[in-house]
Amino acid sequence: MFIRTIVIEGVDGDVKVTHTDEGATVSVERFSRRQGKHDVEIARIDRRESREAIYAKTYEVAKVVMGTDRQGRPLGTNSMIHEVMSEIERVAGC
Repeated sequence: MFIRTIVIEGVDGDVKVTHTDEGATVSVERFSRRQGKHDVEIARIDRRESREAIYAKTYEVAKVVMGTDRQGRPLGTNSMIHEVMSEIERVAGC
């Protein structure tokens, strides 16, 4: 049994984590007058990647979920980033 999709409410919109055959795709829904509603892919997580590689991608996803400070870092603690990573791993099947 797989979790197909998890939606995380972020400061810049909802972040959607979707299960794929290789792992998971993380995207955010955007709206433009020209294209209408469309998903912008933030990261693609492969379940065979190392934990460090998944954390690096999760760090970038956390910037969209939590927002950034003046230095461009996520506005969250390390444990908050790990919570986002655990949700991504649940969907990816890691």
